[in-house]
Amino acid sequence: MTVAHVSTVLWSERELLELLLFKLEEQQLVLASGKARWLSHCGREVEMVVEQIRAAELARAVAVDELAHELGLPPAPSLAALARLVPPPHDELLMAHRDAFLLLTDEISALSKANRELLGTAQRAQREAMLALDDAVGATTYSSHGDARSEPARARVVDRAL
Repeated sequence: MTVAHVSTVLWSERELLELLLFKLEEQQLVLASGKARWLSHCGREVEMVVEQIRAAELARAVAVDELAHELGLPPAPSLAALARLVPPPHDELLMAHRDAFLLLTDEISALSKANRELLGTAQRAQREAMLALDDAVGATTYSSHGDARSEPARARVVDRAL
């Protein structure tokens, strides 16, 4: 296994992480816009990219283990450990991959957390709107003579997205 092959595998995984970051930003825009009808599509796209990342992680693990074996390292070494044993310019390239992975995973974690918070806020707002409708259904109203009366529960039509 060559360092160049490991680097190619790492590039592929980095591209997938960048695609995941893009899909999460796209999901955030949909959440912020209130267009709930597209949320399931966003979720499916994120899951598809996550599945591709899992496959890429497996390919990376295999490639890194093979290179580690050739270099006399134990299985599953860090990129920093590999970088210490490979000749220049591959050492710098592996460290650049490591730094990019750290940055991407931090960005992905922060964006995922923000999206979960937005989704929670949207769910609470929807629940409150539905409760307001339930309260309005059995509300006390006034008759044409000014007498207080309770209306029986009946179906309501809502002509806009909650």
